[in-house]
Amino acid sequence: MSEQEPLAKSLRRAFRKAYNPRPLIKRIEDLLIETNENYREASLRAGLDNASIQRILSGQRPSVTTCVYLANHFGVNPNEFLELALWPRLHVFEISTDVPGKLPVEAIEVALKIAKISEPKTRRKVSDAISILLEKYFDS
Repeated sequence: MSEQEPLAKSLRRAFRKAYNPRPLIKRIEDLLIETNENYREASLRAGLDNASIQRILSGQRPSVTTCVYLANHFGVNPNEFLELALWPRLHVFEISTDVPGKLPVEAIEVALKIAKISEPKTRRKVSDAISILLEKYFDS
């Protein structure tokens, strides 16, 4: 999506693209294994109907909303699922590093490194460990 192009126009353009379901299917299958869930459990825990993931695994293209809900459940950036489903990236899910004064460079560097951890459980453990270290720092 370009900076000037309205989101609705980008979505219409994306809707007309041919959809290859294999990359998204592979990613969801990997996440289901990592989280030790079946598709019904993950669908319901994500706040979707019990067959949402089954439809994706059978090759149906998920909606933008479904991508966001699933990403939230699995602890990944929604833009990852949006791109795999050939929807445009949404700026609201981007980590902005070009806003001076908002975050120190060191914090951005750490956040970007954490974001590279592909397994949601490992990423959560690393984030929790950093939070514990920061709590101990501020308590002393």
